Amino acid sequence: MKKTQPKRKFPRPSKKQISELIDLYTDSQHEIKIFMDSVVNHIGTHPDLKTGGKNIIHSYRCRLKDKDHLSEKIIRKSAEKKIDAKNFFKQITDLAGVRILHLFQEDFGAIDTIVRKKVSSGDWIFAERPKAYTWDPEAAAFFEQFDLAVSQKSTSYTSVHYLVQPKAKSHIYCEIQVRTLFEEIWGEVDHQINYPKPTDHIACKEQIKVLSKIVGAGSRLLDSIKRVHQNTQQ
Repeated sequence: MKKTQPKRKFPRPSKKQISELIDLYTDSQHEIKIFMDSVVNHIGTHPDLKTGGKNIIHSYRCRLKDKDHLSEKIIRKSAEKKIDAKNFFKQITDLAGVRILHLFQEDFGAIDTIVRKKVSSGDWIFAERPKAYTWDPEAAAFFEQFDLAVSQKSTSYTSVHYLVQPKAKSHIYCEIQVRTLFEEIWGEVDHQINYPKPTDHIACKEQIKVLSKIVGAGSRLLDSIKRVHQNTQQ
C-alpha cells in the first residue's frame, strides 16, 4: 500500500524563493565559518580536557551546511512554518555544525563544563536550553544530572545538542553535538540508511535498533573498563 504524505500547512516555496534564502546563507557564510571555527577550536583543543596526559576528546570536526541539503531542509520545514528572509536564520539554525566525540560517557561532564564556562563568560550565549536526546533510560538518568532538557526518543538516537550564538540578537548560530564514539558509529550508519529519506526496509529498521542496543552496552562497558583500570593504578 502506498504511503500518503502528510498535508502541507504552507505551500511549497518556489525555486526563486529557495534561491533567495540560499543567497542569504551565502552572504553570511564567511561570518558563520569564523564563529564555527572559533567554537570547534575552543572545545577541541582546550587544555582542561586533558587528564593524566590523555585527551578526553577523541576527535572533533565541523561543517557548513551543504546548499543542496539546505534546499531540501527549507522545503521540509516550510511545510509546517513559513520561512522567509525575516526568520530564515532563526528557523534554520544548523548552518554551522560542530561535532565533539569522546570515548567515555563519564567524561561528558568535563566537556559540558567547558561549554558552560564560555557562556558564563559572555563570549557565547545559549540560543535555547541545551538538550540531550536518547532512547536509553540509563543514559537519560545520566544526562539528568546536568542542566539539560532530556528527551527520550524512539529513534535510537543519543546525542547532546547545544545551540550557541556569539551575542544576543545575532543571526549567527552554531550547533554543537557531543556524543561518544560508539554513538557516532550508530549515527553515521543511521544517516547512511535514513537520510534524507527514511528507509522502508523492515529488516534495516530492526537492525538499526539492534545496533543502538549494542552501542549502549558498548558505552557502558567502556566506562566499566576505565573504572577498573583506574582502580588498578591506585
